[in-house]
Amino acid sequence: MNKGKIILGLIEEIVVIGKKEEKVIARIDTGATASSIDIYLASKLQLGPITNTKVVKSASGVKKRPILKAKIKLDGEIIEAEFTLADRSHMTYPVLIGQNILKNGNFLIDPRKGAVKK
Repeated sequence: MNKGKIILGLIEEIVVIGKKEEKVIARIDTGATASSIDIYLASKLQLGPITNTKVVKSASGVKKRPILKAKIKLDGEIIEAEFTLADRSHMTYPVLIGQNILKNGNFLIDPRKGAVKK
């Protein structure tokens, strides 16, 4: 049934690829339409340029955010996708992987993967 599918948990280690590369822990969020990356991480890795803007609804309200294309390595697969830029410094994860990446990939989400067993 899941032949050839990559099983992802709710959090995954990824590599963000810019002029520099960095391993980070990303939140996999099937409810998020767009993926998002922390503006400070994007700056540090020299991602860009900004290609567009998008109105995004989030827990903190409705905001217009800049968009850039970035490459990530997720479970060995290199993916180029659009990310909105946001100040995620107050959040647990600097990168959020949303539907724009998940629906175009070969992914299944298993919330139990990587979960701490009690």
